[in-house]
Amino acid sequence: MSTKAKAAAPAKKTPLAAKIFLAIVAIYLLVPFATTFIYSLFVEWTDILPSGFTLRNYIELFGNMTFWASIGRTLVLCLISVAITIVLLLLAMYVVVAVNRKLGRFMQFACMIPYALQGVILSIGIISLYTGTGTLLSNRMVMLFGAYTILVLPYIYQGIRNALNAIDANMLIQAAEMLGCGRFRAYVQVVLPNIVSGILVSSLLAESIIFGDFVLANNIAGTNYQNIQVFLQANMGKSSGLSSAIVVVIFVVVAIVTGIVLKMQNGSQKTAKE
Repeated sequence: MSTKAKAAAPAKKTPLAAKIFLAIVAIYLLVPFATTFIYSLFVEWTDILPSGFTLRNYIELFGNMTFWASIGRTLVLCLISVAITIVLLLLAMYVVVAVNRKLGRFMQFACMIPYALQGVILSIGIISLYTGTGTLLSNRMVMLFGAYTILVLPYIYQGIRNALNAIDANMLIQAAEMLGCGRFRAYVQVVLPNIVSGILVSSLLAESIIFGDFVLANNIAGTNYQNIQVFLQANMGKSSGLSSAIVVVIFVVVAIVTGIVLKMQNGSQKTAKE
């Protein structure tokens, strides 16, 4: 079959049952958000329908500089913590892929350990270990960024590992070596561009985890570096409508960040195909 004939072949249609199923799942997932959004627009909701339409909650929220500062701090936490984790894992995975593949099982075990560490245990352990040492690691902000780096480690590791296995990174490096390319150069110039999509997807999961964390930020930094969840907790007792508005804005911010990352992912996939 010629290339033109392949291009002219009609795309497979999604079965109606699959569309219905996806629609049901989407509605199920969006109902809590829609309910929260409606509640944030009314004074009270004690009957079947809410009453007292108002934009007061959003006006108060958007005029609060502490709120915007907490959003900014959370984004900084996401960016720096995820970036550190990705760089460290990519360097470590180079050793596993190109130097000694037997180290992969030990690395997998080490990266899975944070799954068993609850936020309270992790935060208390870090504070007990580094507080009072008089070193850079005793700084609360350094401890917080380090804690988030550990927290998202398993999720980013799984994404990078799956991406490397999907493209058979070891074979690509061997092929590049046969053409006279060094191992590390082959890893950087051949392997990494092909796993950008996997890195971005795992970064999305890490982003949502950091945005939803309260325990680490509250225990380690407290009010010194108030993230969005700490800000939400501080305002929950003031007004349920204001709390709902905060949740809605968090959802929107996460959705915007997710859309940007997905757009970057689609761009990387198009570049790889070309």
